[in-house]
Amino acid sequence: MKYLREYRDPDLARRLLAQLGAEATRPWTLMEVCGGQTHTVVRQGLDELLPAGMRMIHGPGCPVCVTPLELIDKALAIAARDGVVFTSYGDMLRVPGSDTNLLALRARGADVRVVYSPLDAVRVAAAHPDRQVVFFAVGFETTAPANAMAVLRAHHLGLRNFSMLVSHVLVPPAMTAILDAPDCEVQAFLAAGHVCAVMGWTEYEPIAARYRVPIVVTGFEPLDLLEGLLIAVRQLEAGQAAVANQYARAVRRAGNATAQDTIRRVFRIGDRAWRGIGPIPASGLALTDEFAAYDAELRFAVDALTTREHPDCISGDILRGTRLPTDCTAYGTLCTPRAPLGAPMVSSEGTCAAFHAAGRGLAAGEVTAR
Repeated sequence: MKYLREYRDPDLARRLLAQLGAEATRPWTLMEVCGGQTHTVVRQGLDELLPAGMRMIHGPGCPVCVTPLELIDKALAIAARDGVVFTSYGDMLRVPGSDTNLLALRARGADVRVVYSPLDAVRVAAAHPDRQVVFFAVGFETTAPANAMAVLRAHHLGLRNFSMLVSHVLVPPAMTAILDAPDCEVQAFLAAGHVCAVMGWTEYEPIAARYRVPIVVTGFEPLDLLEGLLIAVRQLEAGQAAVANQYARAVRRAGNATAQDTIRRVFRIGDRAWRGIGPIPASGLALTDEFAAYDAELRFAVDALTTREHPDCISGDILRGTRLPTDCTAYGTLCTPRAPLGAPMVSSEGTCAAFHAAGRGLAAGEVTAR
């Protein structure tokens, strides 16, 4: 397949690893901020091939995983109501709430549907005017344009039975929160290429300058990541801290202006709680006053909920990058992809799922199908 095999060339990977080994004169710790990148790193074993002393920390790059438990419980409360069609991407269905998940709720009779686009949910609302149709809008900046388009489409059609449960989070404030933490060990970041394809990288420039950390916009294939690491290490070795773009085939500095305008039309920036990290100021998106009628939290009045994290789950530490899945006593035993205790074990971008799929820390025969 053209332009896929090329970015997985083992000879080029070995050469990039050799360059890393030749140019790194001291230990460095770098973080990738994308769950898709984490899965590539772990699946390909890139972190185990790095020069001695060089370490990768897996950051909070999974939007499903950082969706707070309170919002999962709100989704469950809405989906359980009569007359509601609750729609979501498939990743969210098995994410545990305090007591159950959306898939189990569907098995008990709730109308929970997997959709492949938020516009699919709009079409369901148009086809069923007697039902309230809710879409679970989860994601980073990457999915925000499509979700904004769904609201605009529903508004254009005059649909009164469509709403969104919004859990949009923004990457730059999370990076700042990580860097401000007293136990932060991150010396450079690999930034998510798909987020930057939408937003560009101007938001990262003040972070690089303020904290003196290189930030490299990087793709998702093995050679992308290895080249991104090499660019970051070269800056570290030279005492530099700037934003660089490895993913030049897809990302421009200004990003996609049309997508950004669409986001700004429908959403406003506000405070947002991140699972495992806590509240981060100005780190999320919420519907503007003009489109507040499409806010499912307001429509269904689901504010007064009490949540309960599983006591054996350390997903918060894993999302902050302070611990690994293999540090968790429940990993691979009480917590597996088939019976997850926390979102990082069930999401397709979760760190625990990546480790489990690669057999990290598991005895022979313990890897289960996802």
